[in-house]
Amino acid sequence: QDLIGRYKRLRGFNVQIIPGQDHAGIATQSVVSKQLIAKGVQPSSLTRDEFVEHVWEWRKESGDAILKGFKALGCAFDWNATRFTLDEDYVEAVLTTFIDWFNRGLIYRGKRIVNWDPVLHTSVSDIETERKTINGKLYVIRYPFADGSGEVHIATTRPETMLGDVAVAVHPSDERYTAMVGKDVIVPLVARRIPIVADLYPDPEFGSGAVKVTPAHDPNDFEIGVRHQLEPIVVLDESANVCFEGPYQGLNRYEARKRIVADLEASGQLVEIRDHAIPIILSDRSKEVIEPLLSEQWFVRQTELAKAAYEAVNDGRITLIPENKDKVLLDWLENIRDWCISRQLWWGHRIPVYYTAEGTPYAATSWEAAQALAGDEPIIEQDKDVLDTWFSSGLWPFAVLGWPQKEFDHYPTDVLVTDVGIIYLWVARMAMMSLDLKQEIPFKEVYIHATVLNEKKERMSKSLGTGVDPEPVINTVGADSLRYTLLSQAGMNQTIIYSEKRVEEARNFCNKIWNAARFVLMNAGNTPPQRPDEFQPEDRWILHRLAETEVATRKAYDGYDIMSASHALTTFFWSDYCDWMLEVAKPRLNDPEQRDACLWVLLECFEVFLKMLHPIMPFITEEVFMNLPLIEKQRFIMATDWPLHVKHYLDPAAAQRVERWFDIVRAARALRADLEIDPRKTISRLYIEGDLEGGEAILRSQAWFEELVVGKPESGFVSGFAQGVEFHLLTESIDKDKLIDKNRKEVVKCESELAKANERLGDSQFIDRAKPEVIEKMRQSVVELQERIEKATQRIAVLESR
Repeated sequence: QDLIGRYKRLRGFNVQIIPGQDHAGIATQSVVSKQLIAKGVQPSSLTRDEFVEHVWEWRKESGDAILKGFKALGCAFDWNATRFTLDEDYVEAVLTTFIDWFNRGLIYRGKRIVNWDPVLHTSVSDIETERKTINGKLYVIRYPFADGSGEVHIATTRPETMLGDVAVAVHPSDERYTAMVGKDVIVPLVARRIPIVADLYPDPEFGSGAVKVTPAHDPNDFEIGVRHQLEPIVVLDESANVCFEGPYQGLNRYEARKRIVADLEASGQLVEIRDHAIPIILSDRSKEVIEPLLSEQWFVRQTELAKAAYEAVNDGRITLIPENKDKVLLDWLENIRDWCISRQLWWGHRIPVYYTAEGTPYAATSWEAAQALAGDEPIIEQDKDVLDTWFSSGLWPFAVLGWPQKEFDHYPTDVLVTDVGIIYLWVARMAMMSLDLKQEIPFKEVYIHATVLNEKKERMSKSLGTGVDPEPVINTVGADSLRYTLLSQAGMNQTIIYSEKRVEEARNFCNKIWNAARFVLMNAGNTPPQRPDEFQPEDRWILHRLAETEVATRKAYDGYDIMSASHALTTFFWSDYCDWMLEVAKPRLNDPEQRDACLWVLLECFEVFLKMLHPIMPFITEEVFMNLPLIEKQRFIMATDWPLHVKHYLDPAAAQRVERWFDIVRAARALRADLEIDPRKTISRLYIEGDLEGGEAILRSQAWFEELVVGKPESGFVSGFAQGVEFHLLTESIDKDKLIDKNRKEVVKCESELAKANERLGDSQFIDRAKPEVIEKMRQSVVELQERIEKATQRIAVLESR
């Protein structure tokens, strides 16, 4: 968010990024409850108001930790506009929405299957759960026909729920059961008579193809029950204990399963038990297995609301980035179900429904308002549940701007940056709520950022101990290093790997910037140099590269491809500016006639680079910028404009000419390295054959030769070639015998390793046993060894011939 905001400010936009927090109903209540228990206070011993008071005290101490983290990271948000979903005016937006939807029939109370946490005793949303697969069992049970004509085999992973079976379902195309549809079977152990129904849900390929239908404890079974008008039977209570009258009553679901399986086996009704992988859903907070439970809750009818959101995404008014996320959201909106918005908690927006003694509900902003609606019938209580946190969060784009108290012009917002895990829970809800309540889309673009994983590629979690606290990292290496570590990996990918090595590399980049700044400032002094009338070829090259980098960076920022922007900026600064331009500049900085022109180019490149890097690294860029001696300089980078003017520096021909010189320099350096000549040692002369096109000074200074001589020596030399230029180095500059001996040892060593590798690759038993990747790695090693032998042999031949 901060990167986009800073970039857009540089591009001339008015930017407002509103920071804030939701009240995180379940998470917050869970934390405070644990703290109270640790102090010896049972939350159940408190009144609702007393508990909420403890939560507010906790929030006062710890509630702003995330916002403090954003500030430490240098996020330039509109901190004066910070909002909290339990702020007084925000509460008004929530009440207004609920009452409006209640009166329009969009909100209703009814019994449906919900994700139920048996420990926290509340329904939870999908985002508050995690899915995993465990090794379990599949139980195959005999269900005899009521008329005694045979039996149907039913496969289930949860035999304890058979106490609530109300039907057996088979697929209408399954020929095995066509003649059985309409007949009754007897539920084992319960002796309940239930029908066989034809329904599209059962998979003929799974188990026996026939499934038991328990509408009160499975969402798919619930839908079957609705389609066939089957009365659900609740057999597990809110603690996941058996509440069905009989021998299993009071047992928890796992104890009941053992007893039921034992009784089925004893009665001869258990056909078999198979090992089976079972998908389960865990509560994110309690880590308890979620129980699908038929419960009376408040729901929102989402079908009509979803149509407008679907159209907005489908016609491009709302765009998700990466673009493949559009389909994810469209699929969900197209198959949307009613939304359970009630939670059995004390912390949050209490549902604004009040009841008379007869149970008549009235939605109102207060008890007094509800009484006015009820007339002579006295209001006796308010609904005890609170709203799902996502209900209030869904109003965020316009509630934070003052809705419904005031109108505002700057709507819809431009971009939302969020996580892939809440596309359904937040992005979809904001779209539906905004289009219904404001008749406008809430935002134009949604950038789905990557998920940060630790070095072991695990999702970060405090409870699992896999997270990283950013504060010590910032205190140790600085916010810019942490920002660069994350942002330099952010683009269209959906995972980021956090590692100490990457943080160290980011810190090294910061140090590189700082040291380069010290060098330039040491040479520049306090007087801004004037722009030269004419540029040297190397000046035109670096300015051309600067312009190319600006184009690449601007395109990457515009497309949310921050990884590519980071790569372009790092390559320019580290390779082009530091490794080449600063080195080429050193002789010119010692020349009074060239000094000012060279300084102007160095400062121009540094200034533009800092502006482009600023959205990623705000601290070091502001610090260095403040010290640059520039003409008509703004006080802060954030107050400047994006450097579009550098497009005039594009000069491909000049850049190509200098790049040719650098290629020749690289080749000359490589020759020196092959001959093991210390780069700190300056060689007296290099012989040249070919046209350098004016690059003599750069080749001499950057390849470390005192003199360039045109022509070819008569004897005693080694040669190199690059870009149409052949160059020769006298062997008197090297210890020839020592180098020949070293290369011979290299040949012997490589040949020995090559023989071993070829022997293993020729062993059929090894080939049969080894993993394909091991074999491929060994084959690559053979190629590399052959290349090393060839290179060393060529060096020996050259040295011996001279």
